[in-house]
Amino acid sequence: MSGESFRERLSMLSRAELVGLVLLLAVLLGGAGLWYARSLPRPVEVRSGARAAPVADPTPSGSPSPEIVLVDVAGWVRRPGVYEFRTGDRIVDAIEAAGGARPGAALETLNLAAPLADGTQVLVVKEGTVGGAATGATAASGSASAGSLVNVNTASVTELDTLPGVGEVIAQRIVDYRTANGPFSSVDQLIEVSGIGESTLESMRESVTV
Repeated sequence: MSGESFRERLSMLSRAELVGLVLLLAVLLGGAGLWYARSLPRPVEVRSGARAAPVADPTPSGSPSPEIVLVDVAGWVRRPGVYEFRTGDRIVDAIEAAGGARPGAALETLNLAAPLADGTQVLVVKEGTVGGAATGATAASGSASAGSLVNVNTASVTELDTLPGVGEVIAQRIVDYRTANGPFSSVDQLIEVSGIGESTLESMRESVTV
């Protein structure tokens, strides 16, 4: 009876009402199907070619501490003495540590950019000195008076340039060598300067001292 009653009710509906009922049923069925499809488990996409970034070491490797060097800053500076420096410091740093050069210092005799070496001396001389002693007025050519010896540890480039067999280039190399390696211990050590050979050394031997 219920089946016949349902058919009778449907027959009583208009065509528009039947179409609306069909559409409603379609929407309900479609929504149920979509919900079911979304509830199913889906596979996880895995992309190839991507690499994980390396994890940084939380404890960076310790770099070696700079080496300590001791240098004697002497001569025409405000506070001469032995000072402590670090590898990589320059002669200009040594002079500044000693309070700076005094007025009249012949800084052109030094290579201020040369690195400091342990156990060496930075000697700042005063203008107008030869061989460590004041000479008063010098000759117009800048050379020492006749008969005097040129001290290769304190002479300026101009003074060294007057030596036999030594030009301006070799004179500058002598100054650079003693700046980097310390004072010459003997005249024979001049052979270690680039450009000075046996013949040049012999020609200047009687004119120099240390």
